[in-house]
Amino acid sequence: MVPWWAKGSHKGTSVVVKMENPNWSMVELEAPSEQDFLIGSTPTGSREKIRGKNAKQLTWVLLLKAHRAAGCLTSITSTFLSFGSTVHRRVASGRTDDNDIETDENKAVKTGFYNCIKVFLWLSLLLFCFEIAAYFKGWHFGAPNLQLQYILSVPLGFKDLFDWLYTHWVLLRVGYLAPPLQFLANVCIVLFLIQSMDRLILCLGCFWIRLKKIKPIPKHEAVADLESGEDSFFPMVLIQIPMCNEKEVYQQSIAAVCSLDWPKSRILIQVLDDSDDPMTQLLIKEEVHKWQKEGAHIVYRHRVLRDGYKAGNLKSAMSCSYVKDYEFVAIFDADFQPSPDFLKRTVPHFKDNEDLGLVQTRWSFVNKDENLLTRLQNINLSFHFEVEQQVNGVFINFFGFNGTAGVWRIKALEESGGWLERTTVEDMDIAVRAHLRGWKFIFLNDVECQCELPESYEAYRKQQHRWHSGPMQLFRLCLPDIIRAKISVWKKFNMIFLFFLLRKLILPFYSFTLFCIILPMTMFVPEAELPAWVVCYIPATMSFLNILPAPKSFPFIVPYLLFENTMSVTKFNAMVSGLFQLGSSYEWVVTKKFGRSSEGDLVSLVEKGPKHQRVGSEPNLEEIQADLKQEQKTRKTKHNRIYTKELALAFLLLTASARSLLSAQGIHFYFLLFQGISFLLVGLDLIGEQVL
Repeated sequence: MVPWWAKGSHKGTSVVVKMENPNWSMVELEAPSEQDFLIGSTPTGSREKIRGKNAKQLTWVLLLKAHRAAGCLTSITSTFLSFGSTVHRRVASGRTDDNDIETDENKAVKTGFYNCIKVFLWLSLLLFCFEIAAYFKGWHFGAPNLQLQYILSVPLGFKDLFDWLYTHWVLLRVGYLAPPLQFLANVCIVLFLIQSMDRLILCLGCFWIRLKKIKPIPKHEAVADLESGEDSFFPMVLIQIPMCNEKEVYQQSIAAVCSLDWPKSRILIQVLDDSDDPMTQLLIKEEVHKWQKEGAHIVYRHRVLRDGYKAGNLKSAMSCSYVKDYEFVAIFDADFQPSPDFLKRTVPHFKDNEDLGLVQTRWSFVNKDENLLTRLQNINLSFHFEVEQQVNGVFINFFGFNGTAGVWRIKALEESGGWLERTTVEDMDIAVRAHLRGWKFIFLNDVECQCELPESYEAYRKQQHRWHSGPMQLFRLCLPDIIRAKISVWKKFNMIFLFFLLRKLILPFYSFTLFCIILPMTMFVPEAELPAWVVCYIPATMSFLNILPAPKSFPFIVPYLLFENTMSVTKFNAMVSGLFQLGSSYEWVVTKKFGRSSEGDLVSLVEKGPKHQRVGSEPNLEEIQADLKQEQKTRKTKHNRIYTKELALAFLLLTASARSLLSAQGIHFYFLLFQGISFLLVGLDLIGEQVL
C-alpha cells in the first residue's frame, strides 16, 4: 500500500550539467522524489538504483564545486602573478623621485624627510617582530586595555629574560610614550574637528545659495549696452596667454581666444611665450602670424630670460606702453579654452561697480573621465569652485585668484602693487594684496572655461607641491601687512585663521600626522588610542560632503578618501618647505598637458577651422608634420617612477595593520590595510598616466 504522501509523486530528475568551455555551470538540480525516502516500502533493487543515482548526483556536485574552486584559485593566482610582475618591472626600470632633485639644498630637504619616514618604518618593523614574539610567548592583550597572560610552558631562563624585556617595554609605553602620543593625537583630533566644522559650514552656505538661487547678476543697463552692439559701450580689454614650452595646447588656446565675441578694435591679445625650445617658439610664432592675417588683434612676446616665472612674464607684459589704453585684462593659461561669449558674461559685472576688482569663472575639464586620477581631481576641484569659492564670493567678496579664467580691473592690479615674483603663487599674492586695499571679488559658478587636468601622478604631484608651498611663503610675507591693514577685525580673522592657517596649514598637518604617523604608532603603543569615529565616521562624512558637487563621482568615494590621505605626504612636505623657506618651495615646474579636446571643440574646429588652417601654414607644413611624428615617437617612450616616501609609508601602514590583528582592532585594521595599499599603488606609479 502506497502512503498518501507518495500519491501523485514524480520521479526526480538527474543533475543537468551545462558544459561551456572552459567552465561548467549547473543548470538544475531537483530534489529527490518521495519514493527516495520510502526505504521500507521500496524493493531492494530500487533502493540500490536510488543510492546509485544519489551517489552520481553527489559526485557531479562535488566535481562542479571543485572545478569552481580551482578556477577561483587560478584567477587569484594569475592576478597576484600579474601584479607581482608589474611591481618587478616598475622596480627594475623605474626612476625614483630623487631624479628630479636639482640642487643640493633640495636634496638635503627631501632626503631628510624621507629618512624620518624610514626611521618610523624600521622602528615599526622591529616592534612588530617583538610583539609577534611576545604574542606567542603568552603576552596577549586586547585594545585598549592590556590583559597579560602568564604561560609556564617556556623554558625558565629564556622566559625570565624575555618577560623582563617585555615588562620594561610595557612600563616604558605606559609611563613615557603613551601620554605624549595621546596628547598629540588629541590635538590633531581637535584640529580635525575644527576643520570639519569649517567644511560643514561651507556646505551649508552652498546649500543656502542654491536654495535662495543667489548669484551675481550684472546690472540690466550693462547687458543692454552690450546687446545694442555699439562700440562705445564695449570697454577696452587686454587678453594675456602666458605659456612655456606648451606646444601640445597653444593652438587650442589661441584659437579660442581669437574667437571671442568682442569688437576687434577693442581687444588686444598678448601671447606671452617663455619657451626655451626653438621649435616651440617657431610654431607659436606661426600660429600668431596666421591669426594676424585673419584680422585678429594679436601680438607675440618672448622673453630671453625667464626671471620670475609666470609672475615675471605677466609683469613684463604689463609694462608695455599701450597697456594704459586698456581698462581690463583677462588671463588664460595655455590649456584654457574660453567660450565665445566669455567676455560678454564677465565684463558687464564691472559696470557701475567701482569697488569690483576681479571676476573669476569656474573651470571645467575636458579630460575628467580620462583615468582614476583625473576623476579624483575633478571631485576636489568641483568642491573648491562650487563650495569654497562660491560661498566666499557671495558672503565676504574674497577668495584666492585661480591664476587663469578671470578678468581683472587693471586699476586694481596697479594699486595693489602689480605682479610680484616673491612666491610661486603670484595669483594668490595679488588677490590678498587687492583685498587688503578694499577691492571686492565675485565668482561666477555658471560661467565655465574648459581646461585640462594633469593625467600623470608625477605632474599632479609637482602641481600640488607648488600649490601648497606657495601659500606658506605668502603667509610669512603678508602677515605683517594683514595685521596693519585698515580692514575689519572679522576680515583679518578670516584671512589669517580660515584662509591661511586652517585651510593651508592645519589641513595638511593633521591629515599627514594623524592618519599616517599617529594612527600606525597607536598600534604599537595601544595605551594611546584613536576612537573609531575619528578613523572612519568623520572622514567618511567629510568625503561625502566633498563629493556632493560632483554627484556622478559617488562610486569613487572610497578611493577619493584613501587618495586624499595618500596625497597628504606631498602636501605636508610642501607646507613645511614653504613655511620654513626651504629650497624646494621655490621650484616651479610647468604642468604637463596632452592637448585634449572635448567633442564641442572638435565640432567647432570642423565648422570654423579649415579656412584658418590654410592661411600661412603651407611653407612649414612638412616641418611641422615631421615634428609631430617625432613627438608621437617620443610619447611612446615612457618612464616608470618609484616614489620612495610613498612606498616607505605603504610598508609602515601595512605593518601597523598586521600589528592591529593582534589587538583585534577591526576598523583600524581595515583602514590601515586599504590605506597602505593606496600608498603602495601610488608609490609604484600605478595611478594615472606614466610620465614621458
